[in-house]
Amino acid sequence: MCTSVHSDCVRPYTTRWSHFAGNRSRPAPPPLLCGPVLDNTPRIRRLGPAAALALAAAVACVAVAVTVLDDRPGETRAAAPPTPPDNGPGLLSFASPSGSPAHTPAPARDRTAPSPSSPAPEPPARPKRTPAKSPTPTAGSSRPAEHGTSVRSLNYPDRYWHVSGGLVKLDPVTSAADRRAATFTRVKGLADARCYSFTTADGGYLRHRDFLLRAEPEDGSPLFARDATFCPRPSAVTGAVVLESVNYPGRFLRHRDFQLRLDPYQNTDLYRSDSAFSLVGGLA
Repeated sequence: MCTSVHSDCVRPYTTRWSHFAGNRSRPAPPPLLCGPVLDNTPRIRRLGPAAALALAAAVACVAVAVTVLDDRPGETRAAAPPTPPDNGPGLLSFASPSGSPAHTPAPARDRTAPSPSSPAPEPPARPKRTPAKSPTPTAGSSRPAEHGTSVRSLNYPDRYWHVSGGLVKLDPVTSAADRRAATFTRVKGLADARCYSFTTADGGYLRHRDFLLRAEPEDGSPLFARDATFCPRPSAVTGAVVLESVNYPGRFLRHRDFQLRLDPYQNTDLYRSDSAFSLVGGLA
């Protein structure tokens, strides 16, 4: 159709569709829009059916796309059913973490395993320590105490300290009773552990009183402890000792008239001989 305003003609859509129908291989020529705006109104009306067709085609395409999309989730859902036998991807995920704790207790067992192995060697070490204990030396120390000590004179080698009538004398020993009365136990000094004290068979101690050596029971007094403590000093005679009183320094035990006494030191050969004694094994 041609308008009177323009020399050119506007090609109707019918012509274009027929052109497409005649030759589909050629591209459709663009529509010629010529003339004033007043001519567009009938053209829009003519385009109405085509737009409706295009809209319908678009709607159809959208519907197809929707159906396709619906089919795809359907496929995924169909694919999902094979996974449901696993039924619980979530359960499997929980199973995998549970598997990990299962592995964690295994190392705990490994840790426990080395610990029992370590205490196993310790018990043999303990029995080795037990035999190394020192009760046996204490028993050995008690043996010399059982044998006791006897004190022999250096210038009268056949005479020993001997308790008779509560006094300590220098007597020969002939009988078993004499040997028991001439045997003492030497212990640490009651007043000074570096010195000596002598106990008797009945549990008494040798102590000086009135400067005479006696056998008396202990009364627990400090005076008794000092009177019963004697400190060994070197003697001028080889192999002998002299015993000095702890509470009367300068006084030593010596025999005079075969009686043990506490006399002050005298620079004489007789005094040195009378105050020299040898500590020997117990006679009893």
